[in-house]
Amino acid sequence: MKIITTIHEMQQTVDELRQIRKKIGVVPTMGYLHEGHLSLIHLAKQHADVVITTLFVNPAQFSPTEDFDKYPRDFERDKKLAESAGTDILFTPSTEEMYSPDYLTYIEIEKITGVLEGKIRPTHFRGVTTVVAKLFNITKPDVAVFGQKDAQQAIVIQQMVRDLNFDVRIMIAPIVRESEGLAMSSRNVYLSEVERKESVVLHQSLQLAKKLIEHGERNCSLIISEMKKLISANLSAKIDYISITEAETLEELSVLQDGNQALISLAVRFGTTRLIDNILLTI
Repeated sequence: MKIITTIHEMQQTVDELRQIRKKIGVVPTMGYLHEGHLSLIHLAKQHADVVITTLFVNPAQFSPTEDFDKYPRDFERDKKLAESAGTDILFTPSTEEMYSPDYLTYIEIEKITGVLEGKIRPTHFRGVTTVVAKLFNITKPDVAVFGQKDAQQAIVIQQMVRDLNFDVRIMIAPIVRESEGLAMSSRNVYLSEVERKESVVLHQSLQLAKKLIEHGERNCSLIISEMKKLISANLSAKIDYISITEAETLEELSVLQDGNQALISLAVRFGTTRLIDNILLTI
């Protein structure tokens, strides 16, 4: 596995690979890799000749009150895991390499970034779309792989690729979960023992929603109410939102109709740790 830290070397390397007709896959990450990330690398490996995994904790997607400085980092661990999963090139730029002191350019997508995560974290997706666009220009991939856990992020990136005519295929990999159902996340390391036990209620609440829908419930308010009851029974849980939306437009649904593609998503804080999860259902 080759490690590259500069934009110039990364672009030069992919130009050489493309000249010999190698298909390039990229897996953008913020590091502190877990099995969820590794599943993205495995999927990229199935669809590309050369897989580039990027490790970059992007300051542009954190607000001043969020956890940029304490976000978990372990380069040596990440390097071993990335290589074991099949990464061919590890791109690890510094903040200064990605954002020069006179940096002024950002990408903003309207409407779908103003709900759910975007409503709670209003500058978040501007940072996400900007860094992903930069990474696409730097790594020049044929295929890019993202995870379903960050469902809104995936939808936003797909919109950006369509609107700005990026010549890259976006693939979305399914959520990888711990044995008890908790979606794998780098932030899970923040959870106390009690909070970790209580956090399994996120997956349980999504499964409850699925069961209610399978048994004929179509009123979204009632489904959300039952989910809230289940989650709120845990003392450390504080709900940011629970939402049922159309899966592509992210428009809120009040009543489910046959044929709907529904995204049920939530964000809940356990102590100081904020976790997200979701499930996609075809009604």
